[in-house]
Amino acid sequence: MLFFVDISVDTKDLTIDELWDLWAKEAQAAGEVPEGLMIGMWKVVAQRRIVGVLNAESHTQIDRMLMAGLPMSHYLEINEITPIRDYADFAKDIINRWK
Repeated sequence: MLFFVDISVDTKDLTIDELWDLWAKEAQAAGEVPEGLMIGMWKVVAQRRIVGVLNAESHTQIDRMLMAGLPMSHYLEINEITPIRDYADFAKDIINRWK
């Protein structure tokens, strides 16, 4: 299942050095995410914000990862998680009138 995610980082009481150290651990952990889970992730310019598309087996997989599975889990603010679908598949449904 595809999900669009919009996530901000709440720096709370972190110093700038602590933030960069934690973000470096997060970047390293991204390389350990199960293959195929991250379709694409992008950092928003000049913001402590990430947007992306995940291909998760379930909403539970995303919940586990974002609640406790990442180094920055306790600093993430989830702005949006929206289920999405491939537009080409949607277009086929329209052409076939949902058959």
